[in-house]
Amino acid sequence: MSKILFFGGKGGVGKTSCSSAFAVSKADQGCKVLLVSTDPAHSTSDLFNMKIGPKIIPIKENLDALEIDPQKEADGYIREIKSNMSRIVSPIILDEMNKQLDAARVSPGSHESALFDKMVQIINETSEHYDFIIFDTAPTGHTVRLLSLPEMLGAWMDSLLKKRRNTMALKRMTNRIKGHKESEEDPIIKILTRRKENLEKARSIMMDEDNLGFVFVMNAERLPIEETKKAVQLLKKYKIPVKYLVVNRILPDTMDPFWSQKKKYEKTYLDEIESYFKVETIYKVPMFQEDMQSGTINQMADYFKES
Repeated sequence: MSKILFFGGKGGVGKTSCSSAFAVSKADQGCKVLLVSTDPAHSTSDLFNMKIGPKIIPIKENLDALEIDPQKEADGYIREIKSNMSRIVSPIILDEMNKQLDAARVSPGSHESALFDKMVQIINETSEHYDFIIFDTAPTGHTVRLLSLPEMLGAWMDSLLKKRRNTMALKRMTNRIKGHKESEEDPIIKILTRRKENLEKARSIMMDEDNLGFVFVMNAERLPIEETKKAVQLLKKYKIPVKYLVVNRILPDTMDPFWSQKKKYEKTYLDEIESYFKVETIYKVPMFQEDMQSGTINQMADYFKES
């Protein structure tokens, strides 16, 4: 089974419950597990009835967790850029850049970029310490954009480095002509090179099919199935494998006419799921009578344990 698992799916299908139960099941089997919530709702704290927050804390034996706040990560991301720029550009240019960076904080994609940086950091710093790193992600569209970033950022970083090196080569040539002293290593190139190295390290981990897998959570209903079909095809474009599915909230057998009819529809959808999606494992998790909480998560975890 893959070491790094992203749980995704349509909003409201139970990603947080399923990712948490999966993490508990692996921890109960003796694996060292890190559960990471990237969903701004942060229901993980509510499920385990404890404050988790941005630093890794133990949940139970073999299971640690943390929650990433995308807004805070975006703010920190902008602050770091401002700090780096303040050492490089003049105060006049810096003032204008700061205005543009403040605008960028709320622009589309800023959260995904900052969140990806944080995920890269977590993967790079913790992958050697855990058997599984499980990401409970935001709804499908955000997650797909997030996981497509390595390919896009890699090309963008190469372009920035090439342009900056050309600029610095011209600057050194001008300095030699004027007889000026050679400048020290360019700080922008140092920053870009460090980010590129971190990105490539994370990409080598994430793009290894033996390392990374995607787990789609869905209900046996038309809309979640259709959304999952589209997402699976899109992830194939980025060579991200979808190895596992979770069909959550399977209805119980009943004699009640209303629920019996619902059960017939569900059977049709389950057949469609099994015939369409070519994955290693389809986990089927029933609907529980109780609200989702730590006790229910422990019950749910049984459905993820290997036979």
